[in-house]
Amino acid sequence: MTADLLNVALVQLNPGDDKDANIAAALAAIDQAAATGARLIMLPEVWTYMGPDSGAAAVAEPVPGQLTATLAERARRHGVYLHAGSFLERAEGEPRSFNTTVVFDPAGEIIATYRKIHMFDIDLAGNESYRESATTAPGDEIVTVEIDGVRLGLTICYDLRFPELYRILALRGAEVIAVPAAFTMRTGRDHWETLLRARAIENTVYVVAPDQVGQHSGGLWCNGRTMVVDPWGTVLATAPDQPAVISATLDLAYLRRVRAQVPSLANRMPDRYVWPDAALAGSATGR
Repeated sequence: MTADLLNVALVQLNPGDDKDANIAAALAAIDQAAATGARLIMLPEVWTYMGPDSGAAAVAEPVPGQLTATLAERARRHGVYLHAGSFLERAEGEPRSFNTTVVFDPAGEIIATYRKIHMFDIDLAGNESYRESATTAPGDEIVTVEIDGVRLGLTICYDLRFPELYRILALRGAEVIAVPAAFTMRTGRDHWETLLRARAIENTVYVVAPDQVGQHSGGLWCNGRTMVVDPWGTVLATAPDQPAVISATLDLAYLRRVRAQVPSLANRMPDRYVWPDAALAGSATGR
């Protein structure tokens, strides 16, 4: 990388319920991604296991642990930053798992962890419901990390639907925001690209989003279309509908030019903004 260029490679996977096979596929893909000359390699969300919820707890691992040791070795071998997408983390004192991102530096050291904040809990007509929070605990920390002088914001999948998080990351200096995902086919065909481009445009950041693809154990289909979006909202790279590695160069000088042309971050009026709950409370007291 030069001072203003960051080469990235994103891995799109189709994991199943065989953890060992999933890890082997991911390691091979990391090797393939390293061959592109990437300085930062990224994996998708929960790639170590895609199967019934009943089997999820058994594959959860502590951080640090055996899986992070394996990934750290790959980062050292290739001399790259490795964003490990996310995997299920087992933590003392919490009966549920966390959906956790771990980022390694080229020496294999853990330099950041992020636990997915937003849980997908939904009730639909006909008594159909899903509760991610039943098996996964939400994180409580907003995280950025520096990659060769570039500030990277960390999010995971469903976080994408919450623009407040992305704005906070941008205000904390993020120039690139990561969105590892296992976005479903049902919503992904209509929402995935639109949301990624919106988050990039409104925050004038690069958005790098490695997704899972295809059918998994239990019948779930993931959208794929792993994508890199620039601060203007232009899609720089997209994966085909199969396991793949895509690469792109992020130009931070271009990002600064876009921020000068569309200074929405600089033109914010935070003293005029009131959260709805605070506004309602003020109204109730007559203020």
